[in-house]
Amino acid sequence: MSGIVYSTNPDFKYETTEPEEVDTLPAPQQKLRLHLERAGRKGKTVTLVTGFIGRTQDLQSLSQWLKTKLSTGGSVKDGDILIQGDVRERVIKLLLEGGYRNVK
Repeated sequence: MSGIVYSTNPDFKYETTEPEEVDTLPAPQQKLRLHLERAGRKGKTVTLVTGFIGRTQDLQSLSQWLKTKLSTGGSVKDGDILIQGDVRERVIKLLLEGGYRNVK
């Protein structure tokens, strides 16, 4: 943000520095990657799904769908899906069933 609250200049154009959200790619075009992570999580294991390109709302929908199918907890943080536990094989299987072709 620029810190400008009000301007008397009639030609002033307020510009935001927030990036616009990109349209969500179709499922077969997504290149999702899975990682297992323990560092910085107090010893807890987390399956990390990265590489999603699209709107935040669609990412949250995918996260909710995975958590429901896996019956586990998780969250969305910094454009990544965090799922509790080591469930990489099950996540790959679900994503392939959901139409995501490029999953590693």
